[in-house]
Amino acid sequence: MGQSATVAAQGSSTGEIFGTPIFGPAAAQKGYALNKMCFSFNEAANRAEFVRDEAAYCAKFGLTDEQTQAILKRDLLKLLECGGNAYYLAKFAGILGLNMQDIGALQTGMTVEQFKAKLLAARDS
Repeated sequence: MGQSATVAAQGSSTGEIFGTPIFGPAAAQKGYALNKMCFSFNEAANRAEFVRDEAAYCAKFGLTDEQTQAILKRDLLKLLECGGNAYYLAKFAGILGLNMQDIGALQTGMTVEQFKAKLLAARDS
């Protein structure tokens, strides 16, 4: 379903879906360096370099101060606001021992168990 169809289904005329930052062209541009850095975590050597000096690794990719602080504070919701794409951020979250369901729970304000139950209920309906 396209963005306009999703918005219509949600009943919003502002283009916003509660609790979900829209990842469109502006967010992609804003988060390019952040997402590029997170993609680099596909390589074990890059993950190790990041763990050795997180701030230097962020600087290597040209992250903004706001993005760097969110990385250092492990603030995944702030990273989404800073242009992070959930699927690239999952690579960062993996370093922290988190997965996509953990991110989904954070976005919705639910516990992981509640989020999983919601997903299962939606599948079964």
